[in-house]
Amino acid sequence: MTSPTPTPTPTVYVLDDEPEMVKALTRLLRAKRFVVRGFTSAQAFLEAFQPQETACLVLDVAMPELNGLELQRRLTYRGFFTPIVFLTGHGDIPMSVRAIKAGATDFLTKPVNAAALVAAVRSALQVAEIRRQRFAETEMWKARLASLTPREREVMEHVVAGQLNKQIAADLGTGEQNIKLHRAHIMQKMRVESLADLVRAAERLGVGKSGASNQ
Repeated sequence: MTSPTPTPTPTVYVLDDEPEMVKALTRLLRAKRFVVRGFTSAQAFLEAFQPQETACLVLDVAMPELNGLELQRRLTYRGFFTPIVFLTGHGDIPMSVRAIKAGATDFLTKPVNAAALVAAVRSALQVAEIRRQRFAETEMWKARLASLTPREREVMEHVVAGQLNKQIAADLGTGEQNIKLHRAHIMQKMRVESLADLVRAAERLGVGKSGASNQ
């Protein structure tokens, strides 16, 4: 069993080139008890952005230096998949489709309805929290995998491929008893209680996809 990861306070980033819009959106969201950070330029946002946070971004589409869709692409290119709620005063359906396909969680038109925005932000933060938990779990599994010796890693690849101890021993040129010991160490270090749990962990980590066969 793993101890639950503490849930950090989520952050709502607001980015719009109109200062009055940022002020109004920030006031609205803070009134709903969200932690909000407002920006009027993409550069200022990128300098302050903390990708490890549980966060979402309320983002204006039309901005002079870097429009919303371009910023979305830049974040994705950097490996940051922060949920985005787009706002636009003149968006069209194709733009909305591109934004959603690229990972946006919602696309709202200005003047934005307060209830709709709050609902969209809550939904985006739920997505962000799920992603944060998945990332934390993956990092945990990576750390456990890194604790294995090269031989244990090799044995694990054969185990998750479905091979029996005697098959693994034959493939690796060792005794079956040695394989049993390695398997026990693997289960202990990976902190799993069953072969099914080990297989699921291996799938998550991409272990064994091109490893041992059952032949």
